[in-house]
Amino acid sequence: MKILLASNNAKKAKELDAILTQTGIDNVEVLSLAEVPAYPEPIENGRTFADNALLKARAGVEHTGLITLADDSGITVEELHGCPGVLSARWAGTHGDDAANNQLLLQQLHDVPDERRQAAFVSVCALVTPTGEEYVVEGKWEGWLLREPQGEHGFGYDPLFLPQEEIDNGQRRSSACLSPEEKNAISHRARALQTLMPILAKLAESA
Repeated sequence: MKILLASNNAKKAKELDAILTQTGIDNVEVLSLAEVPAYPEPIENGRTFADNALLKARAGVEHTGLITLADDSGITVEELHGCPGVLSARWAGTHGDDAANNQLLLQQLHDVPDERRQAAFVSVCALVTPTGEEYVVEGKWEGWLLREPQGEHGFGYDPLFLPQEEIDNGQRRSSACLSPEEKNAISHRARALQTLMPILAKLAESA
């Protein structure tokens, strides 16, 4: 069975492939946007992660006829009343400029004490089928924000995010210090995708 991952982010596609393999679903081929004929991508103007994920998933089905999975994700900071939220990828003004986004967030929290730097990564995944079925799931990864970037793995705000699991284990590695296998076991996107795995497995069986 082929499914479209409505994203140009190769790292997200790699994460999904890895999670499918770990779950034992090996009869699903994940296609990225680069592997299907180009189509006009929707403007992500939704107010919530779910709004944007559904916009992207529905557009993928409409233009390709393939089962489409789309994710909208970002970081929410308690001190900023849930921002950057859906604006995470363009927080500094330019979409996908990770370094600028991280720098702006650090500046905004410069005087915030460590005990008030709670944050969470949130991922909402939408799966839409050509027959009109829609599934929406959410995964959340709780943690804290560091005062400077740490680590070379991952993308986005990973260098600033200290997972709660690291604190519980007596360590202080950012999510950018975790191996892909470690991150895929506990990340927000992994938690959302794990919820979708039974649905994908059932779709694959009937394909």
